[in-house]
Amino acid sequence: MRLKDKVALITGAAQGIGRDIALKFAAEGADIVVGDINLEKASETQSEIEALGRKAMALELNVTDYAKLNESINKILDKFGKVDILVNNAGITKDNLILRMSQSEWDAVINVNLKGTFNCIKAVSRPMVKQKNGKIVSIASIIGLMGNAGQANYAASKAGIIALTKTVAKELSSRNINANAVAPGFIQTEMTAKLPEEVKAKMLEAIPLGKLGTPQDVANLCLFLASEDANYITGQVITVDGGMVMA
Repeated sequence: MRLKDKVALITGAAQGIGRDIALKFAAEGADIVVGDINLEKASETQSEIEALGRKAMALELNVTDYAKLNESINKILDKFGKVDILVNNAGITKDNLILRMSQSEWDAVINVNLKGTFNCIKAVSRPMVKQKNGKIVSIASIIGLMGNAGQANYAASKAGIIALTKTVAKELSSRNINANAVAPGFIQTEMTAKLPEEVKAKMLEAIPLGKLGTPQDVANLCLFLASEDANYITGQVITVDGGMVMA
């Protein structure tokens, strides 16, 4: 087991990609803190993890509220005694063209995606620095590398996560803490499943491998970066996009 007896906090873990990451980590021996703004759904994921034989804790987590987030970290430390891994997965979209994008649409996405990632890193860095060990994995996006019409707020937030990750890697490396970013491309989710067939076909044309990724593809990379296999990797942004963005 690659994460035997590690403690992982995963934000936005109640459903979607976050849930898949949580279950993948649990299957590899980690105890999981399921952080999500939807406590009911988080509790369901907690039950799935416990069915795998691992300890789990569901926390109602609003990543934009640093004070409450700090309280949540203390609850985790009370229960588990440490935080070995942080996966920043919580995120939202509020798409619109720049000419139509409201201040509230911009602020909401920046607050959750970028400020929320900063808040979580700041909150877990204290116990990680003390224990002189930790892995931080933040979910960015290929949109943060290439931009996308109608997603100025989302693109800026994800590009910010990439720059934040590189800075955190430089600041915390002396304490044996690795920080990396994962940039998914088009992934099979409920949202992509609802897209018209002609839109899906156009998306596939832009992907050299000719297929959408799966949440498991993202979870597999997160597992690698959270494990000891990635001990000499930090400050990197790795795409999971079927070759769509090649630099």
